[in-house]
Amino acid sequence: MVLWILRQLFAIAVLPFTVTVLMPLWLARRYGIALGVGVGLARVALQVAGVVLVAVGGLLFVVTLHRFVTLGRGTLAPWDPPRNLVVQGPYGYVRNPMISGVVFVLFGEALLLLSRPHLMWALVFLGINTVYIPLAEEPGLAKRFGEGYREYCRHVRRFVPRVRPWESPAGRSEDAG
Repeated sequence: MVLWILRQLFAIAVLPFTVTVLMPLWLARRYGIALGVGVGLARVALQVAGVVLVAVGGLLFVVTLHRFVTLGRGTLAPWDPPRNLVVQGPYGYVRNPMISGVVFVLFGEALLLLSRPHLMWALVFLGINTVYIPLAEEPGLAKRFGEGYREYCRHVRRFVPRVRPWESPAGRSEDAG
């Protein structure tokens, strides 16, 4: 049990924590950006939108991580991936809700801090994942999960959510082969 918890914490620390906490802190220090209430209604409105994005992104991340742990029986890390294909919850709407959650947090941070460097970091992260996911992640998932994953891809888009969730014919997480 302790090893399992350590695996989860290590994966979180290396990936989303680095992306959403360490890198933004480094940017803030590097560019002298401090959190403060913006001057004027437009800036305050942007900051409120930022808070909403951070909250939505954080919630989406936690919900999808829970699915990976409980249904997928793995971590969010590519070196220790889920053993089962997870297609329920947010995954019924969009194939990459965990990355979506992280992207929401990054754009929310940029708005909250009214920071151009943070906006650029959010765009870079989004760009990297727009390339990485179809070229590296999805072929690996297709190889590991076979026809179940290909069927899922036919019904659920990579980044644009469905209006209603797709339900697999099995109605549950698929076993990994």
